[in-house]
This record gives sequence, C-alpha cells and structure tokens, in this order.
Amino acid sequence: MAKIDPDVEEQLHAARSELRRVDHLIYVSLKYTRTVDVIRNTVARIINTYDCGVLALLMHLKSKKKIKDYPSNPGMKVELLEKKFADDYLKKGLEFYLLLRRVMKTDYTKREEYRRHVTMTTIFDNNTNLEIDIDKLEEYYKETKEFINYITDLIIGKKDD
Repeated sequence: MAKIDPDVEEQLHAARSELRRVDHLIYVSLKYTRTVDVIRNTVARIINTYDCGVLALLMHLKSKKKIKDYPSNPGMKVELLEKKFADDYLKKGLEFYLLLRRVMKTDYTKREEYRRHVTMTTIFDNNTNLEIDIDKLEEYYKETKEFINYITDLIIGKKDD
C-alpha cells in the first residue's frame, strides 16, 4: 500500500462517514418517515459523498504533482478529472454526480408521501423528469459506495494512476 497524503486520507474518511449517514437515512429514517424531505436529504448526502471523493482524487493528483491546482467549481473539477483519467467507469460516476447536483437544483413534486412508494419527481428544463423512490435511492447508495471504493483503489495504488 502506497503512502498517501493525510489530507487525501481525511477526504476519503469523510466520504465513508457520509456513506454511513446515507445508509442510516435510507434504512432507518426513510423506513419510518417516508417523506420526500428525507429523500432530498439522502440525495444531498450522496452528493456530499461524491464531493469528498472528487476532492480526494484531485488532492491526490496535486500531491503527485500531476496537476498544479484544481478549481472550486464542481463542473470544472469533473472536467479536469475526465481529462486526467481516460476511464469509462470514472466518467460514468462523475456524470451521475453532476446529474444529482442538477436534481437538487430543479423543482420537484411529491407523490405518495407517508407510504411505501413515496416518490420525488424532478422536472428538468427539457420536459424530462426523473423519479426517485426508496428502491432508486438504494441503487444510488450502492453505486456511490462502489464509486468511493474505486476512487480509494485509484489513490492507494491498487489500480494504475
């Protein structure tokens, strides 16, 4: 295992902490409340997890002197990572991260609150919508967990830099 920068390690730890919070929101809070507010909080925590993972990866690149600095804008961070890694899995994860950020910024409607099939529907500018329910959140949680594991592997050297 390669020695990694303490700041990078701290970001990876923060990402794992956020994942634990997401787990609790899905399997405890949402199970009992079944509200769209909890769905939104869960999506926000998933975004926080990605923020930590992306920052860890950028800090790692900076500590290895592969980049001089990184932007503060999330879209530009994603662009920089896509330039540095010609990796389809990473690109797919980063696109998902940007999608979730868009979800949180757009208007939404609520359906079947306080029931098993509570759903948040987001309406985008191009008249497409995205429905997020408990099952979809579980799927997002698993994807996020795999993504953080993948980033961790990239940083500690199990995969090529």
